[in-house]
Amino acid sequence: MNTTRRQTLQAACAAAFAAALPARQARAAVTHFDPQPGPWRTFEVTMNVSVADAQGRTQLWLPMPDVETGFQRTLSQDWQASPGAAVGIVSAEGVRMVHADFPASVKQPQLSLTSRVQTRGRKVDWSQPGRASEDPEVLKANLVATELVPVDGIVLKTAQQAIGKARTDIDKTRAIYRWLVTNAHREPSVRGCGTGDVRTMLETGNLGGKCADLNAIFVGLCRSVGVPARDLYGLRVSPSAFGYRELGGNPASLKGAQHCRAEVYLKAYGWVAMDPADVLKVMRQETPEWIKDASNPLIAPVDKALFGGWEGNWIAYNTGHDITLPGAAGKASLPFLMYPQGENASGRFDELSPDTFKYTISSRELTT
Repeated sequence: MNTTRRQTLQAACAAAFAAALPARQARAAVTHFDPQPGPWRTFEVTMNVSVADAQGRTQLWLPMPDVETGFQRTLSQDWQASPGAAVGIVSAEGVRMVHADFPASVKQPQLSLTSRVQTRGRKVDWSQPGRASEDPEVLKANLVATELVPVDGIVLKTAQQAIGKARTDIDKTRAIYRWLVTNAHREPSVRGCGTGDVRTMLETGNLGGKCADLNAIFVGLCRSVGVPARDLYGLRVSPSAFGYRELGGNPASLKGAQHCRAEVYLKAYGWVAMDPADVLKVMRQETPEWIKDASNPLIAPVDKALFGGWEGNWIAYNTGHDITLPGAAGKASLPFLMYPQGENASGRFDELSPDTFKYTISSRELTT
């Protein structure tokens, strides 16, 4: 089928979808959703942090894009800080971050990180299986439990019920994806992206959450039945090219644009993109009415595409869990690092309150 005819058919299908929906849903259904690998896109992402209430020594930790794959590569990382700060890159649990340490004499600590990152869409070609290769130690690391994502007990029991008689890695993954989209839901009232406390969600039966909750369930269930899986913590950096409001970010203000995705390792395909949490987000928030049927014309293309692909308007920071911030006064670990972090003599700042722990994040797409 040539390109012109394919585009014509896609437009006709989109028009049919729009005609079948209430008027207030039609805006989002005027286009298809079919991310492709395509050309690289270059984004300059800037995170600015300013601490207005400086009390004693202040420390800041900023996540930095640190994932080099076939869908993302980092071109540069540049930072600036208030005079007197000690600034550098530090690592914890395999996660790299920019750390700034301000002595008490610095009355207005400020730190800025500008990252230039290239990204592109992903879509696995299911018709072309092969034999993937990965470091066995990497695969082993993505099968074990984390503090909030166990792989035994109720997690294993739930996964076994979800997969039924499935035995291949792809069939197990598809069954878990389908189970999650059918049984879980997006809960807008959850702060930030959630915490990813899988055991608590399964034990209470409350499967409502946000991306770090929902994709953590997916990852935990996959790991428990022998399918390597991992969370990727990152940020939406531009609107969706397909007209879905909830699948993009406002480049001028990306506070709240943090988003966690997932990957599974399939023997015939390697690391494959997954994002059941975004399916549930579109179902709950794309229209004023909560759509609870994934076969709905607005949801179906997203449901299909996010099993094996995603759009290249997002960057990944890292895949880490249970992170202890280097040099922090408090030793409690973070379940993940996706937001700026900071502390001073008053204690740890609230990273989910960017208007009190003052930070801004913005992006711009570069054409050269």
